Amino acid sequence: MPVPPRLEKSLNTNTPWLFLSPHLDDAVLSCAALMDSYAARRNISVATLFTEAELPPHTRATRAFLGQCSGDDAFALFEDRRSEDRDVLAELGVSHRHLGASDALFRQRRRLKAALGPLGRTLPELFHLYPTYRFDIALGRISRADRSLIEHLRNNVSQLVDQTEAELLFCPVGVGRHVDHLITRIVGSEFPEKVVYYSDFPYNQFVGPESAFLQKHQLVTWTWDVDPVRKHHYISQYASQAPALFPNGDIPIAHETYFAAP
Repeated sequence: MPVPPRLEKSLNTNTPWLFLSPHLDDAVLSCAALMDSYAARRNISVATLFTEAELPPHTRATRAFLGQCSGDDAFALFEDRRSEDRDVLAELGVSHRHLGASDALFRQRRRLKAALGPLGRTLPELFHLYPTYRFDIALGRISRADRSLIEHLRNNVSQLVDQTEAELLFCPVGVGRHVDHLITRIVGSEFPEKVVYYSDFPYNQFVGPESAFLQKHQLVTWTWDVDPVRKHHYISQYASQAPALFPNGDIPIAHETYFAAP
């Protein structure tokens, strides 16, 4: 499979790369092998956008997620997740940036929450931007209330691109249509001369990327071979997440897939 020119040019240099990760594991889940192969010869940074929880009350979807992660304290869980991410990226030889936005499971309409008063404490679905996982978060329906957040993240990432002098900016192509992944894609797409999209793992084990998006941007597919032992090692270090992502304990190892404009 031919290498898209944008990637081929950069693979043969030592210029910096910047990876955008929606959550505190996505860049490693999808791109660990590529980062592992090139971290010794170039500066690589991973900027994770959604790295925080918010105060309860939580929706049913949020409580289910916390249960899958074997805990009920969202702030303790996210502290563990940030620590895991720092450790894994340090082992990879990659720098980290945690941008501090709240995960979609927790994002709230603060004014409505305040207006609801005691009722809001008993019916959190009323003021959460994404009250359900299946019908809101997983369907890619980005709330209008997230517009200011998207603009804020655009500004942050633009500053990071300048600071890191990144030649390439990697971001998810949005397989699975999780709203946080799509927002990250929107932010990455603001840099058309630099952006390379990666296929979101493990969601790409069940569904493919949106053909309309690939066609619109004339994206060419490229794959990178994986050392299964090393990739398994890096993924398994996210101990708070691996049981929820891979409940049977089996982490499928497949090649990494990237998309770039010709």
